[in-house]
Amino acid sequence: MSPRQAAQSLLLAGLLGLALPAWAQPNTTPACVSAADMSHLQLYGLWRAEFSSGAKAALLFERHPDYPESVSGAITRDGIQASVVGDVDNGVFTLEESLDGQSISALWQGQVKDGSCGKEITGSWKKSDSTQELGFVLRKVPGWQ
Repeated sequence: MSPRQAAQSLLLAGLLGLALPAWAQPNTTPACVSAADMSHLQLYGLWRAEFSSGAKAALLFERHPDYPESVSGAITRDGIQASVVGDVDNGVFTLEESLDGQSISALWQGQVKDGSCGKEITGSWKKSDSTQELGFVLRKVPGWQ
């Protein structure tokens, strides 16, 4: 089908009130999800972390290959990359960080901030092999829905 024929088909479908294919639907802003209703789907994408120490990190969450309601991905902090896996349930966020891909090097526990539309999480980060514990704020990078 030529571009002109495709445009004519879409115009005709619109005039007749027929459903348009998904690719032809107008962009709509996703609904604001409450903290309690947030799922792994809202975690997908790029996030920035700020720690109470002043340190910063970038996290990328993607679909977990083995657990469909979880995320996996990576964190980059001070030029060091680690693996992460986690989830969110009823507004409670948990994440395991691993430097070697085998053992847990840090645990993140937090709460999705009410009114943030699922784009801000606050909590604590605790290093596994010490008593070091830091507060964190995770914010979703704009442009990732």
